[in-house]
Amino acid sequence: MTNHARRMHTPNSENEHLVDLVLDYARQRILATDTPLDHPMTPAELTARVGTTVNDDGIGADRALALFGEVLAPACITTDHPGFLSFMPCAPTKAATAFDLVVSACAVYSGSWLEGSGAVHAENEVLGWLAREFELPASAGGVFVQGGTLGNLSSLVAARDHALRTRGGVRPDRWRVVCSTETHSSVVAAAKVMDIEAVAVRPGPDGRLTGDAVRDALVKYGASVFAVVATAGSTNFGLIDRIDEIAALKDEFDFWLHVDGAYGLTGMLSPLVRAHFTGVAAADSLIVDPHKWMFAPFDACALIYRDPAIARLAHTQHAEYLDTLTDGNDWNPTDYAVHLTRRARGLPLWFSLASYGTEAYREAVTSTIEVAHAIADVIRQRPGFRLVKDPELSVVVFERDGWLLPDYDAWSARLLADGQAFVTPSSHAGRPNVRFAVLNPTTTVEQLIAILDTMV
Repeated sequence: MTNHARRMHTPNSENEHLVDLVLDYARQRILATDTPLDHPMTPAELTARVGTTVNDDGIGADRALALFGEVLAPACITTDHPGFLSFMPCAPTKAATAFDLVVSACAVYSGSWLEGSGAVHAENEVLGWLAREFELPASAGGVFVQGGTLGNLSSLVAARDHALRTRGGVRPDRWRVVCSTETHSSVVAAAKVMDIEAVAVRPGPDGRLTGDAVRDALVKYGASVFAVVATAGSTNFGLIDRIDEIAALKDEFDFWLHVDGAYGLTGMLSPLVRAHFTGVAAADSLIVDPHKWMFAPFDACALIYRDPAIARLAHTQHAEYLDTLTDGNDWNPTDYAVHLTRRARGLPLWFSLASYGTEAYREAVTSTIEVAHAIADVIRQRPGFRLVKDPELSVVVFERDGWLLPDYDAWSARLLADGQAFVTPSSHAGRPNVRFAVLNPTTTVEQLIAILDTMV
């Protein structure tokens, strides 16, 4: 090993200084209470301000960190800011963020029990708690994957494999999965990857997929349907499909029920809305993203199967160098999704839950629902504003009378430029609107009212 290579991996004064720099910066950022929202820069601006940082000799840790703190970080919108209300915010707890550093520092690999049994054990404890919250049997289990897209894909791969095994290997002319036209785009993307057809069914007038609509699709397409995807908290409106009605169809039809709860399934932690999720207990698989509403850092999706053995049959990869893992009965996370190498991405959530307790999570989720419903009441009573739908969870969608898309765009840009909030326009049925995704427990009704006040 050359001297240049050796200095990257061995203890020395340069590395001690580097680590101190990074930890000091991380500590200040984690504990900061006044971090600005920030905004993106153009490629030309970044090139001019940053210059060339990757070269033969490097620019040194001091310079690199200074560039990150002064230029690169401010060119990223801060997702844990209370004014980040677009898409789905990420508002990790201090414990989860801090422990994310530990996961990297410990060089933990959590793809197999052999190499990461301690990490896998902790992740499995969290998955077990979630499974109980969702009323799945004690035998349920799964894995933390990158995000909802990979979780949905992995569940459908397991579902199709199970259909092949249990239907005598008979393949239809084309495999099909039934979902709603309001289903998250990742389901359609998964169907494209799998070369299957996503049968998009129109939901009822209230935006929720019904049992009757699913029944019609099951009758029409017969045995070619191997799975139905129900949504527990749609991205656009936070609506929950009629999961109980869909689940009841399993008595008549042979299909795998997958519940996409990437955003909304966390709502089951709150007594305010738990009753809205009737039917989830019948799921064959489900997902929930802790980096959305469970206060974990990016990226973490909990994928849980009613019968993990089915997923293991579908996903276990076989190779000579893997024989030492696959020949045994250990719980290897790589066996339960479309992945092999994996970070212990469930550990920050485990540490946060272990530190604060589950009751703190219930209270935090409940508080965001209360804030969302409170601002919805304000919007109902405010002249010139109209709710598009009554909120069910913590997403509030509304219109400003007389505004067209250019009006929303200009207003959104001003909000971000002023550092007040990040709220991007959305749309429904061809009409532009605005949505508040209230997932951060530090977001207040007063802050949201102040945003409304700017819509003049």
